[in-house]
Amino acid sequence: MEKKQTYVHSSQTVDQILMKAMLEGEYPPGSTLPPERELAASLGIARTTLRESLQRLARDKWLTIRKGQPALVNHYWQEGNLNTLENIIANTDEHTEDFVVHLLEVRSALAPAFVRDAVLKNPAKVIAVLAKYDELEDSPDSFTQFDWNLQKQLAILSGNPIYILLINSFSEIYGLMGKKYFSHVNNRESTHRFYARLLAAAMSTDALQAEQITKEDMLKSIELWKSSMS
Repeated sequence: MEKKQTYVHSSQTVDQILMKAMLEGEYPPGSTLPPERELAASLGIARTTLRESLQRLARDKWLTIRKGQPALVNHYWQEGNLNTLENIIANTDEHTEDFVVHLLEVRSALAPAFVRDAVLKNPAKVIAVLAKYDELEDSPDSFTQFDWNLQKQLAILSGNPIYILLINSFSEIYGLMGKKYFSHVNNRESTHRFYARLLAAAMSTDALQAEQITKEDMLKSIELWKSSMS
């Protein structure tokens, strides 16, 4: 099948165009990209520019560069890394419900641990972060902003820098997810109760209780998301 010609615009990078082509199935995992000369011509760029892009994509596990042969498209879900995840989120126009649920499941596995460690190591700072939850404006935007900041701060206060890197991987999609999720009043009410319970646990310096509360809330949020989107 003849490949369509796609010229690079100033608002796009070669990397983005190629990633979107892979994500949309134009170049599926296990296939090969066109030869460099042909691909560069179809994009309207110099071969040196294309090669630089291919090297970056290979670094992030999208491709395998093979001497004298076209680049091989990797099974990026299996071979990728944090950069791959961020790029998938940033370059996918419409995220399926399953995709969002997968992200929420990852969060439900991470959050209880970093919340526990944050309360164990920095209870006073956790209390300070949570202290103004009761002054939140009852709106999707306010809840989304507060919740995102809370998760980031708790990840930082856990003392494990890997947690914040993982949380940051969700930054592109969280704003969209959060506004949809918090557009439902019952979801805001449920989260408001979670903040109150978590604050009480932090004030009691009960790290294990904070972990359990967070685990319960993360699992509940998945069910609420599914109900909200149905």
